[in-house]
Amino acid sequence: MPTKKNPRSGSMQFWPRKRAKRTFARVRTYPKRVVKDDKDVKVLGFAGYKAGMTHVVVKDNKATSKTKGQDIIVPVTVVECPPLKAASLRFYNINPDTHEQLIIGEVFSDALDKELGKRILLPKKAQKKIEDFSEFSEVRLGVYTQPKLTGIGKKRPELFEIGIAGSKEDQLTAGKELLGKEITAQDILTPGSYVDSHAVTTGRGFQGPVKRFGIKIRARKSEKTKRGPGSLGPWVAQGHIMYRVPKAGKMGYHQRMEHNKIILQVGDDPKTVNPKGGFVNYGEVKNPFLLVKGSLAGPKKRLIRFTFPRRQIKNPDVMEVQSISLASKQG
Repeated sequence: MPTKKNPRSGSMQFWPRKRAKRTFARVRTYPKRVVKDDKDVKVLGFAGYKAGMTHVVVKDNKATSKTKGQDIIVPVTVVECPPLKAASLRFYNINPDTHEQLIIGEVFSDALDKELGKRILLPKKAQKKIEDFSEFSEVRLGVYTQPKLTGIGKKRPELFEIGIAGSKEDQLTAGKELLGKEITAQDILTPGSYVDSHAVTTGRGFQGPVKRFGIKIRARKSEKTKRGPGSLGPWVAQGHIMYRVPKAGKMGYHQRMEHNKIILQVGDDPKTVNPKGGFVNYGEVKNPFLLVKGSLAGPKKRLIRFTFPRRQIKNPDVMEVQSISLASKQG
């Protein structure tokens, strides 16, 4: 029989395989409409800190499921969601020559926390007013987090922008109402809804091709190395090694997005989710939280951003949470 070979198993869809520029993800596009009611003007995203994982008992109500009507155990990720604060309104316009959407100005709120000065240079006085922008194509909301309300041990907030649903007139009206105010998870997200998660994965450091790409370890009589790709053959005929060849390098710390993560619960009582001794490497949840089915990218204490789904599911699953495990996660 021929020798079984395993040249590589790492996906070449993500190229270049480089590390993220910052610890929290950026979102380039937002859905044009809200999932439930297109007429409602809502903020199209939220963010929270990953606390850890546990499991819940839910009642399966999916019509095509073999366990319909029964109680099943589902793993969930707990995300602590302190309120976001609206810092500014960002105005965009389309360049007629390149058809690119470029930012033309930003209007900051008068009530900004002093902790935001750890991230950016706070404006001493208003540079521009909302009335100065008459022609624009889109308005987005600049928000920042409040990590001081959590127990993760930092005060420096994350600053990013979130899209607003509706026409540009609706976006401007909603932006004026939200500017300088707090935005809670209960205002944006609802149990049973689907979201897309954006996060930066856990960094693994410098790793070899076996761990990084899953290539086969060579025979014990191989020369020079057993954990390398072996003879490259025609892949060096160009005078250099092709990028398709699995090589050692930095692994992890990549920005990734997952489609259609279901939110099982949006809670406001931390006592219902805190396990004995708190979450490992995180502590206890002190703010409203989300229970997201399955796992999420990134380590503990990392910011995870949520947006309304780009690929909407027509018939979403319905799961009723019966109980949440509060057993100790210390091992």
